[in-house]
Amino acid sequence: MNLSKNEIEIIIVYLIENNYLNESRFVKVFAGGKFRIKNWGKIRIIRELKYRKISDYNIKLALQEISYVDYIKVFNKISDKKLEFFKHLNTQEKKKKLLNFLIYKGWEKEIIYEKLNSL
Repeated sequence: MNLSKNEIEIIIVYLIENNYLNESRFVKVFAGGKFRIKNWGKIRIIRELKYRKISDYNIKLALQEISYVDYIKVFNKISDKKLEFFKHLNTQEKKKKLLNFLIYKGWEKEIIYEKLNSL
């Protein structure tokens, strides 16, 4: 836009003062959206926020937006859906593929193994 450094600083200050640039608001929306829309687990959300150089304080704030009940419901929904997709495989292959899928999505190993042991 061919703006000078001074003009850019003025614009950034204005955006921050009027709450357009707000890291706390961003992380809440980011975490909630990735959880609800993409069904990411907390590990993947944390990894992506750290990649964006978000502070630990704001990462904790973002994760508080996800209720435990909703978290478990989504986990069960996506794992059951994926198991249905793998129904033609034997039990060992199902477990391996489900494990890989859920780790990729960023879910904690403890709840993954709990699910696998219940099969």
